[in-house]
Amino acid sequence: MFDNYFRKDISWGGQLLTLETGKVARQADGAVMARLGDTIVLCTVVGSRSVKPGQDFFPLTVNYQEKAFAAGKIPGGFFKREGRPSENETLVSRLIDRPIRPLFPEGFRNEVQVIATVLSHDLENDPDVVAMVGCSAALTLSGIPFFGPVGGARVGYIDGQYVLNPTAAQRKQSALDLMVAGTQEGVLMVESEAHELPEDIMLGAVTFGHQGFQPVIQGIIELAERAAKEPWNLPEPSDAVSALKARIAELGRGPLAEAYKETQKLLRQEKVAAAKKAVVEQLTAEGVETEGAKALLKELEADVVRNAILDTGTRIDGRDTKTVRPIVAEVGVLPRAHGSALFTRGETQAFCVATLGTGQDEQIIDALAGEYREAFMLHYNFPPYSVGETGRMGSPGRREIGHGKLAWRALRPLLPEKEKFPYTMRVVSEITESNGSSSMATVCGTSLALMDAGAPLKRPCAGIAMGLIKEDRGFAVLSDILGDEDHLGDMDFKVAGTEQGVTSLQMDIKITSITPEIMKIALEQAREGRLHILGEMAKGLTGARGEVAATAPRITVINVPKEKIRDVIGSGGKVIREITEQTGTKVDIEDDGTIKVAATSPEAAQKAIDWIRGIVAEPEMGAIYNGKVVKTAEFGAFVNFLGARDGLVHISELAQERVNRTNDVVNVGDQVKVKVIGFDERGKVKLSMRVVDQATGADITEQVGARRPRQEGGEGEGGGPRRDRGEPRRERRERSDAAE
Repeated sequence: MFDNYFRKDISWGGQLLTLETGKVARQADGAVMARLGDTIVLCTVVGSRSVKPGQDFFPLTVNYQEKAFAAGKIPGGFFKREGRPSENETLVSRLIDRPIRPLFPEGFRNEVQVIATVLSHDLENDPDVVAMVGCSAALTLSGIPFFGPVGGARVGYIDGQYVLNPTAAQRKQSALDLMVAGTQEGVLMVESEAHELPEDIMLGAVTFGHQGFQPVIQGIIELAERAAKEPWNLPEPSDAVSALKARIAELGRGPLAEAYKETQKLLRQEKVAAAKKAVVEQLTAEGVETEGAKALLKELEADVVRNAILDTGTRIDGRDTKTVRPIVAEVGVLPRAHGSALFTRGETQAFCVATLGTGQDEQIIDALAGEYREAFMLHYNFPPYSVGETGRMGSPGRREIGHGKLAWRALRPLLPEKEKFPYTMRVVSEITESNGSSSMATVCGTSLALMDAGAPLKRPCAGIAMGLIKEDRGFAVLSDILGDEDHLGDMDFKVAGTEQGVTSLQMDIKITSITPEIMKIALEQAREGRLHILGEMAKGLTGARGEVAATAPRITVINVPKEKIRDVIGSGGKVIREITEQTGTKVDIEDDGTIKVAATSPEAAQKAIDWIRGIVAEPEMGAIYNGKVVKTAEFGAFVNFLGARDGLVHISELAQERVNRTNDVVNVGDQVKVKVIGFDERGKVKLSMRVVDQATGADITEQVGARRPRQEGGEGEGGGPRRDRGEPRRERRERSDAAE
């Protein structure tokens, strides 16, 4: 039945990688079941055989989806089925998209959809690497024009050694989490988070990963030799297209070169648009068919900009290749925010606002590998006004999620330990202007906003985006790229870190690959730029403020015995609810007995802490406490004196003189001072008022003298007035228990 079934086993990093095709999803153009350990991902590819009329871009869609059954789970939520993509699914979709997109032929406009579905997850081998390899194999087998295959790998750095595809347990010990993808010739994509590692270690990790996935590429090639479908026929460029390209260059090169001499972004955009419009109008007047003119004008535009930089060393805005645009860093710009910063670099501006919360504000992540809580959130927003345009406003798109995660990775290694700074931190970055590298502006602004909020970062963090112009006659690496240099260049290379080292690195290549030499130059140039930016940021703030803002909650951490947690919570949460409502605080209780009390005033926090300590404290023999009468009986008064703990003041211990009726001395609600004088056989506390000066709280035991004989008619310290000797003992016990 499965006549076209093929399987390839690849020994990879000490594990077996298996690629199967021809058994599942046979109607797709390409389908591969990729397996590493017990992690299995089904990868499919379908391409449209025709191009939509007027299509002027390549419509590639990559969807990575995780099924809960892959880890033996039922989805959370009301509907109990997978819904909109999670943040991780979106990020992995981008991770797969970035290295494969440059490998489709220039001018290819057929719609292509790639879908990776996680069918099994062994909780050790991450599905993202398996999905990337599987999608590359499916594309290579599909017959769709694709200059692959692509390989990918994860690289860790543990005890000074690189580790290929570290397991989930190993990643917790690693100082680096780096994903790298590329072809046999070179690297196409890098995504990483690092603990302030030097540039040479980062470059070594990229090279190690590139070498590490070569067996995978060779395995895909060998599988394709047996199982690949016939390649699609691509139309050859017609003479008419060549003639149109030549005429567009003749008409547009001079006006476009002149337009790009304008250094101000919005004016430059107007002049470029006018130059392009004039070319199209002239072609129309000449009776020339203008279909495809837009793409050819884009090619001409790139050629003009790129060659001008290579020829003169001068960029669009007049800078040389290494200069960073002017920077202004301001902090404390919002009066009510816990921390805020306005970071402006040239025509790119990020308004970053930090908010501090408690453990109750942590984000609960229902991941495939298990549920966990996240105490640091960074949300990036890119409104259309930031580039002078109108546009849809709605939930964040893939780009916004990806840029926010990049900045999140850059800052996370620098966050203080939870024991030192027990806050939940959320930063929102509103991009108010954009002309190149708003994600790196977010890194800078977030660092400042967190320090302004009082978060003791290990060191300030800055980021810079590097570009590349590469032609046969040479190349130029550009520091702090503009938006146009990003669109028309060959590389987007973003590096974030401190003065000590790199914390995050992201690289996307738009050409087939780049050399280690270029990466080395880019890293060194990025380091110089990063140190310059850190110096400019220091003019606004050099480190974390000494304390959190007055509007932020103060968190005090105390510890109680684990067996006392239930007493603090109370039945159905009654006690903890009462504490928070009456003190106006937030109280987080952890399983190990750690209690965090958050309040906007020291008085409220102290009140809650005293309350909790009172609940968990044990009464001390001979100690004097302030108490409140909560019940009276014939034989004495019950006094709440230590948290929720009550004790009995026998009628004989109410006053130094004889007392006939309890209510002659105290009533419910009275505030009294009591001394612990003993415990009965059931652990009940015996209290005395008569040996304590009710005005001063002083112990007057010596003044009172020896204990008086029991009052006539008393039953004993634990009961009420004596009854007839003939009263059954059981009835006396039941009456005493009921009174208590």
